[in-house]
Amino acid sequence: MSARGENRETQRDEAFTRLFDANWAAVRHHVEGVVEDPAEVTEIVSEIFLLAWSRLVPMKPMDRIWLIRAADRVLGGRSGRSTLRRTAIDAVHGGVSGEKDPPALATRARVLAALGVLTGRERRIIMLTYWDGLAVGEIAELLRSPRVRVRKTLSRAQAKLCAELGLEGRRDHDG
Repeated sequence: MSARGENRETQRDEAFTRLFDANWAAVRHHVEGVVEDPAEVTEIVSEIFLLAWSRLVPMKPMDRIWLIRAADRVLGGRSGRSTLRRTAIDAVHGGVSGEKDPPALATRARVLAALGVLTGRERRIIMLTYWDGLAVGEIAELLRSPRVRVRKTLSRAQAKLCAELGLEGRRDHDG
């Protein structure tokens, strides 16, 4: 291999290492919100980063939004039914209520029922906000939607959740 070819491979390796180091935990966390089995989580995250490696352009590497979008495609193609895990439900409860302690089992059931009142888009935006910790601008980019629409949908979803949980006036307005 020529020195020029080796330099390209070194750049590619370095770019992928930076991408992986900066985003592995966030991508794994995203997948863990839906997948219970740690081995399956590892397999899915590995598949996502293998895809990233295969499409990597060192001078213009993908970002966390691209990786989460890829994760969603992989998760959508799973044969198993996607369900929210207890920790994801706890994150929503904590985000809406402001409480730091995990909720009681009865409260978890109420949160899950309250999430069922939301439209699919509202639920998605709530999970991206409270589980993945994405800002409105990041969610807008991920969903390829205007910020104002995401902000309005988030506000409406928060209001619905608070009403269902009896938490009116305690919403988080960070979006």
